[in-house]
Amino acid sequence: MKFKAFVYVTLKAGYSDPEGETTAHALRGLGYAVDDVRSSKAYEVSFGASDRAKAEKTLDEMCRRLLTNPTKDDYRFEISEKK
Repeated sequence: MKFKAFVYVTLKAGYSDPEGETTAHALRGLGYAVDDVRSSKAYEVSFGASDRAKAEKTLDEMCRRLLTNPTKDDYRFEISEKK
């Protein structure tokens, strides 16, 4: 089976986000009343697995081994069967 997943990576609470802070400052400079901006990354991953459970396990492993730094990052993913 083929699967398509979107992985969303964000910094854990308490970690500095210079990109988000710069963006918030720029938005305020443009007149927008923003309180906070946090940056994040998104990955689109297409891959094969024998079933959905195996696909979720494999994707979780990808996240832990390469796509995130477990010390500073949180992640979540959405997975669907690719047509």
